[in-house]
Amino acid sequence: MALKVSIYSFGYNKSGLPKDETGNGGGFIFDCRFMHNPGRLEEFKLRTGRETDVIQFIETQTVMIKFLESVFAIVDAAVDNYVERNFSDLLVGFGCTGGQHRSVYASEKLAAHLRAKYPSISIELTHRELGLKESF
Repeated sequence: MALKVSIYSFGYNKSGLPKDETGNGGGFIFDCRFMHNPGRLEEFKLRTGRETDVIQFIETQTVMIKFLESVFAIVDAAVDNYVERNFSDLLVGFGCTGGQHRSVYASEKLAAHLRAKYPSISIELTHRELGLKESF
């Protein structure tokens, strides 16, 4: 059985922490609220972390790139271990205030990283506050 990594973006002020539906009772939750919030700027309020101008802001006005380097190292170590031990599920969540900008960006980047590095695992990406769910 291939490992499935479920990645969530969520808003602490909206829906709260994602629940592990597998019964394993855990995973990683990363808090993006310490970074400058593009949602506080009028031009980004109604936009998301999937849009080019918000992406550019996050990549140049926050420490997101450095933060994700650390996240990738932690998650990669878990994925390597879980694959070796034939585990079936891993949950990773990224939270920010509204679940629209920073957490969406981080979730997208982790999904892309894992798809490139681990083609044999399955990935389910859920942006809870945007109402989007994709599987790879």
